[in-house]
Amino acid sequence: MHAAQEKPEPNRNDIVSISKLIELTSGYLPEAEVQRVRDAYRFADQAHLGQFRATGEPYITHPIAVAELCAHWQLDSQAIQAALMHDTLEDCGVTKEELIDQFGSQVAELVDGLSKLDKMEFSSREEAQAENFRKMLLAMARDLRVILVKLADRLHNMRTLGIMNATKKRRIALETTDIYAPIAHRLGLNEIYRELLDLSFKHGNPFRYATLQKAVLAARGNRREVVSKILTAVQECLEQNQISCEVKGREKALYGIYRKMIDKRLSFSQVLDVYGFRVVVKDVPTCYMAMGALHQLFKPVPGKFKDYIAIAKVNGYQSLHTTLIGPYGTPVEFQIRTADMHQIAEKGVAAHWLYKTESDGLNKVQTQTHRLLQSLLDIQSQTGDSAEFLEHIKVDLFPDAVYVFTPNGKIMALPRGATVVDFAYAVHTDVGNQCVAARVNQIIEPLRTALKSGDVVEIITAPHSRPNPVWLGFVRSGKARSEIRHYLKSMNLEETVRLGTRLLTQALEADEIALENLPNAIWDKLLKDSQVGTREELLADIGAGRRVAPVVARRVLIAMGKSETRLDAPELKERAPILIHGGEGMSVQRASCCMPIPGDRIVGYVRKGTGLIIHTDECETARKQIRREPERWTDVQWSPETSRPFEVNIDLQALNEKGALATIAATLSDAGANINNLSMSDETPYRKLLHITIQVQDRIHLAKVLMALRRIEYVERVTRVKGRQFGKGGPTIRLPITSADG
Repeated sequence: MHAAQEKPEPNRNDIVSISKLIELTSGYLPEAEVQRVRDAYRFADQAHLGQFRATGEPYITHPIAVAELCAHWQLDSQAIQAALMHDTLEDCGVTKEELIDQFGSQVAELVDGLSKLDKMEFSSREEAQAENFRKMLLAMARDLRVILVKLADRLHNMRTLGIMNATKKRRIALETTDIYAPIAHRLGLNEIYRELLDLSFKHGNPFRYATLQKAVLAARGNRREVVSKILTAVQECLEQNQISCEVKGREKALYGIYRKMIDKRLSFSQVLDVYGFRVVVKDVPTCYMAMGALHQLFKPVPGKFKDYIAIAKVNGYQSLHTTLIGPYGTPVEFQIRTADMHQIAEKGVAAHWLYKTESDGLNKVQTQTHRLLQSLLDIQSQTGDSAEFLEHIKVDLFPDAVYVFTPNGKIMALPRGATVVDFAYAVHTDVGNQCVAARVNQIIEPLRTALKSGDVVEIITAPHSRPNPVWLGFVRSGKARSEIRHYLKSMNLEETVRLGTRLLTQALEADEIALENLPNAIWDKLLKDSQVGTREELLADIGAGRRVAPVVARRVLIAMGKSETRLDAPELKERAPILIHGGEGMSVQRASCCMPIPGDRIVGYVRKGTGLIIHTDECETARKQIRREPERWTDVQWSPETSRPFEVNIDLQALNEKGALATIAATLSDAGANINNLSMSDETPYRKLLHITIQVQDRIHLAKVLMALRRIEYVERVTRVKGRQFGKGGPTIRLPITSADG
């Protein structure tokens, strides 16, 4: 919405009128409903009195234009009223209670769903934008009319964006491309979708738009003869086959041409299919008959046929698409559909109001829309942060999709590039959480496998399997991403509470105080002083490094009436070190600068927002941090029994002999060291330097591995390397990793 501007009323001769709106609504609404539309206009006109748009027009012209767009879709009177008053809560100081009193609760809810959260404080424009989208989309989930009015609002704003400065134009154009156009596409509103993209292109990239528009106009005359020849040939062919139809030629939208040039790296002269043809027939069997006739007339391009009638798009769109080689070798796209399919293709869910029939096609559109809204609610329930919510729904609104099958033959639509994990979460959250692999077309595949349309997918689960943070690197759907993050957050909270308990217990033991024996009164005072609500919240803050355990322990002493300085007394016994098992989860991490393993002497650093970071005691990075923040360091040591193998980097210099690499890999395997990654670089033409990341149990195991490697005749030198990121040494060789998909 453009913010209303207060300024003296200019001298104008034009008169604002709602005659066109009344004419449109009178065509399908009863007189009593039309009168409510008039009442809403008078209310909005009074509310916006003295306000003007940036173009200089009275502000009320904008709500009227939005209402007219809604009337073209024949939305009900409540939606038309909301369109007229959609800016009154935001710009005019009107309250929701006033709207309820005069127009009823449903109209008031619609207007509220369309209003921005301008009375709330946000730290950034991005946060405000994300929260406003969140509010709008959740209102849309309750009542679909909210988004239809909002799309009409955005369309009129884009049509009148010319007066704005270049920076604001680009921001609004990007917002439209990222959110509003994909929403229109998912709701099947293809007319609006194409116009929004073209207008966004025009205002976001004005020079490219003007250049491309000029090129299209110049080419139009040259291609007119080709289009006319194709149109005549198609009409004659279909008549000869006794197929009654309507054939229309159409020019592709500028944005569509531009995207094709960018995606396929083509010049404008190389984009041959600027024109397409639409064939509208009476029923589904005739669609396939028409396609057969066209394939006899012109040769089809292999791989360029798509049947969206048998398998409709996620927004309910249905058509046959085929690309044929026309006269002069020009590829031409044809879309073949029925009249009902055409109305749905152009109007989408708005066809629910515009064409109130009980046809199967309309029911499918409503079902698909319901699924979209339900997915938004599912993501919302798992997401607390507005920006994260916006990130998830942007993925799910992406227009492209792949269509895969369950073993029972059910079709499921997923974002393009979706993986086995995305499919598992689409089936059910529990299936996603416990998936370990899948059979794709009867072949066992790993979790990161990208799916293709037509794949038959069967998920393999294990009861004790849990989501892995690595999955976030390859999942594509908003549902999968939000479910994984939700699970990891809840698990991470448990881990940080446990770590915080251990850190605070250690700090209190130095003063011979048992954490489990603290009275409730002391806990209450501690929570009040720390300004937190629960014990778990306080312990989680300690475990995550947001609070330092010795400082909290000092507050405990004060609450108990003991000397505040006693914690610093030299006669106190040393604190018992925290034992590190290796299976603590994300709350305890090894420092990448020194990569300690069991057997190394270690120290622990409580990093804010992360948890406990383990360093070797000889690490230079650790020594600098100890001098800078001594209160954040704590005593740690390895447990006698660690729970997993640990990664370590080694450098190995070897002669460039035949079979050397195979011998090295076999030696590592025999020594029980799994290879995670390997890269190499040339020392000389006769020597190679290998950078290897292996998994070992502890320092003793590593010593045995290095000894075994030194016995190989090709190996000249092998050393442990601390603080090197993998892959910096040269070309990478990918070897199997034991833990599938991380």
